[in-house]
Parts: sequence; C-alpha cells; structure tokens
Amino acid sequence: MTPGPGTRSDAPTRATLDKATSENFPVAPAFLPRAWRDDLMAVYGYARLVDDIGDGDLAPGGHDAAHLGVPPERAGDRLALLDAFEADLRRVFDGSPRHPLLRALRPVVHRHALTPEPFLDLIAANRQDQHVSRYATYEDLLAYCELSANPVGRLVLSITGTSTPERIRRSDMICTALQIVEHLQDVTEDLGRDRIYLPAEDMRRFHVTEADLEAPSAGASVRALVAFEADRARALLEAGTPLVASVHGRLRLLLAGFVGGGHAALRAITAAGFDVAPGPPKPTRTGLLREVAAVLRPTPRKG
Repeated sequence: MTPGPGTRSDAPTRATLDKATSENFPVAPAFLPRAWRDDLMAVYGYARLVDDIGDGDLAPGGHDAAHLGVPPERAGDRLALLDAFEADLRRVFDGSPRHPLLRALRPVVHRHALTPEPFLDLIAANRQDQHVSRYATYEDLLAYCELSANPVGRLVLSITGTSTPERIRRSDMICTALQIVEHLQDVTEDLGRDRIYLPAEDMRRFHVTEADLEAPSAGASVRALVAFEADRARALLEAGTPLVASVHGRLRLLLAGFVGGGHAALRAITAAGFDVAPGPPKPTRTGLLREVAAVLRPTPRKG
C-alpha cells in the first residue's frame, strides 16, 4: 500500500500503514482513483494507530509517544497515549496536529467536511478496551462494535460521497460482522491480552469456560461456540450485502472486497473445523477473489 501524503519519511508511520496488507480485505486497492486511495489510507492509518495504542502494539522506540508529546516515562501508559491522541485529533479540526498520520488526515477531513464523531468513537472503543475485558451479552458486544468498527464504514461512505441513511445502516451491519470475524480469528491473541470477545451468555450456553479457550486445540464445545458466532457474523454480512449493489463502478468493487473478505475469512474458519486456538485461520488470495466474485454475482451460499 502507498503511504498517504506527508508520511513517507517516518519509518514507524510506514510500519503502521504497512499493516494494511494483513487485513482480511483490501484497504485501498490499486483500481481505485489515486485521490480515494490516499484518503482511505489516511483514515486507515488513523484507525490502525489508535488500535495499536489500545493494544500496546506501537512500534518500538517511543516515536509515536514523542510525536504526541507524551514524555518517555509515560510512553507505556495507554490511557495517557489515548488522551494525547485525542488532543492531537482535535488539532486536525482546529489547529496543526503533531503526529504524521494525523497531519496526513487533516486535508482529508477538510476536503470531505468530515466530523470528529467517528474518529472520537474509535478512541472511545480503545479506552473501553482498557477497562472492559469481557462482554456479558451479544447486545453488549454489538454496542462495542458500534464504536470500534462501524465508524470506519461510515467514513468510507463519506469519503466517496455516497452516504445515505440506508447505506449507513447496511454498512454498520457489514462492519460489525467484520469485527466479529476478526474476534473469532484472534481468540487466542485476545486471550493473551486478557480479553474475551465471545459473549459470556453464549459461553454458558455451549458450556465453554475460559480454561477451555486456553487449550492448544479447541474442544468440541469451543468449536460449536465459534461456529455459532460465525453464523451470526455471516447473517450480518448477508444482511449488509445490498449495500454493494446500491453503488456503482470502482466503489462497488471496493465494497465487494470488504464483504468478500469477511466471507473468505469465515470460510477459512470453517475449513479449520472452527478450531481457532492454534492461531487465526487466514483466507487465501484465491479464496478472497472467489468470494468477491460471488458478492458481485450473487448466488445461494452454503455455510
């Protein structure tokens, strides 16, 4: 992926943007107009950096903390970093931001008259991650996804000038589904951070304990739980899919890539027998292309 304007000279920033290649779906593929690619990568850089702060995954060396004005002795304090990041975000709208990724975001915000709310929601989701590590119900998890995932889809619609209430509704379904799929892929990684995004009510229903999630290979109960949550994510993807047909041209291809990426990841989870304990099942490029084609030419799906 190509870094956005003004970010090329900062190695940690490049490393953040390079994470786009590991996503389940194409972030800013080459077939898009250059202006869209740059703007989408600027938004991706913001979203990726705030997640890296919340997960403690910043590049070593403290460069991001220095950009944000956080002293070295607090460079490991995630809440302090999120506070500084929010302050720098506010400078995107009414000043001069310090971090290169936020400097790259500033012209995008002004070009498309973007509002602070979706960006603030992403920060709020990562603040929540510092205090909430378990979710009692599926509805609680959906509320988290409203902060952690749905703002990204809304920003894509704003950048491409295609926002309508119905498209936003469908986009929210797709983004929530993609977030749930990522949680299913990353059960082991999240557990290592003392986080579980499988609703506690569902764990009880399938007789799954936290100790069961720690096993090197998932037992039958865990697999049944993962299959249940995968079905929920698939249903959300299907419900959101009419968004793709509501737009045209290269944007339609991009949105089909998002939806197809979700389906490809779900197929990878299914192919692994719903055993996500050894690590995240990842779709192949061939599998992704097959699913994108299926989204563009809808056919009945099986599992």
